[in-house]
Amino acid sequence: MCPAARRRRRGWSTASCSCRRRSGVRGRSCVAENETLTALGEAVAALPGARTAIERGAELVLTLPREGLVEAMRRLRDEFHFEQLMDLCGTDWPERPLRFEVIYNLLSLSQNRRIRVVVATDAATPVPSIVSVWPCATWYEREAWDMYGIVFEGQTDLRRLLTDYGFEGHPLRKDFPLTGHVEVRYDEDRKQVVYEPVKLQQDFRNFDFLSPWEGLTTLPGDEKVHLNRIEGGKS
Repeated sequence: MCPAARRRRRGWSTASCSCRRRSGVRGRSCVAENETLTALGEAVAALPGARTAIERGAELVLTLPREGLVEAMRRLRDEFHFEQLMDLCGTDWPERPLRFEVIYNLLSLSQNRRIRVVVATDAATPVPSIVSVWPCATWYEREAWDMYGIVFEGQTDLRRLLTDYGFEGHPLRKDFPLTGHVEVRYDEDRKQVVYEPVKLQQDFRNFDFLSPWEGLTTLPGDEKVHLNRIEGGKS
């Protein structure tokens, strides 16, 4: 092979924290990244009522109270350069007094960092809307209200997003029935979509649990052969 056609061997790079996969020793980039993450956690912990934790070794989680959410989000955007709200979702923990958690995933393009902000609430207490900080939050807050019933105070466009306007309940709550409350079908006579109570109809079925090879003693067309065998056995 021509030497010019040979591919040069590329040296290992630890920029993506691949040092853990190559050996049991942590590389310089991993140590530096964790130190940077710890320093960022200590800095954002100075926000009013904030609690920080590093989960899975590389994920910074910031827990905030509802009261200071908007101001803390504005400071995260302006002072800590988390310019983008990537996602907003909810989780349901029915056994907790504050059963719902609103989770905000923020991204800093300039610093190449991510942070997850968590706010807890119950079914009756609204969470302040952050639409004044990130206007794109309208879409996510509508989805969280539609799926979980979490109310966002200050959100002027709190409409259903994924379900129909006549939908009853919030489908991602743990206490929501799996069958739902109503079923939807198109009525050909009325030429429109109609809502009816859920009816789980199932026809009577007679299940045969025998193997088809054990239960079938005579194949179609072999009746005479079968009778001859029986008569031959008797004689």
